[in-house]
Amino acid sequence: MSHALFVTHTAESAPPDARATVEGVRRKFGHVPTAVGRMATSPQLLKGFLAASAAFEQTSLDPVDREIVVMTVATRNGCHVCVAIHTATLVRLEARPELVEALRAGRPLPDARAEALRSFTLAVMERRGAVADEEMRAFLDAGHSARNALDVVLGVGAYTISTFANRMVDAPLDPPFHAFAWDGEEG
Repeated sequence: MSHALFVTHTAESAPPDARATVEGVRRKFGHVPTAVGRMATSPQLLKGFLAASAAFEQTSLDPVDREIVVMTVATRNGCHVCVAIHTATLVRLEARPELVEALRAGRPLPDARAEALRSFTLAVMERRGAVADEEMRAFLDAGHSARNALDVVLGVGAYTISTFANRMVDAPLDPPFHAFAWDGEEG
């Protein structure tokens, strides 16, 4: 039923407060992703997600580490759109296939440092930020920093917005990402 409530907006049909934002996304990507078109129903939600996502891209985490955070949030929250899009990003970043497979399946990662990041991200989500001392110590001992820990919080926040909104509006997977489709049953 949710999909019937949410129109897939274009720059022309979006609410006035979202038109410039949707047009900016269209210019950047060459099209308006369906998820963005549906999020545009709330201009503030769309702007908030895009601003948080852009801020996350500027954090101390490297690109693959950011994708580990995003994929952990996306699989935990069951967002097929985010998993597919961020699988494509990992492929573009030339991430190891076993890393991508483990992330999609929600399994421990093959690299200890990467697994510490995935486990910490899960702890942040499960404990709503109040991670236990031993979880923080394991994260730091794996080579991460206090700044990285707070950057994980930003990633969790940004992609919780996206995953929840995509699920609420029943965003379909756009054709460029069909090859990376995820049904939540891997692993």
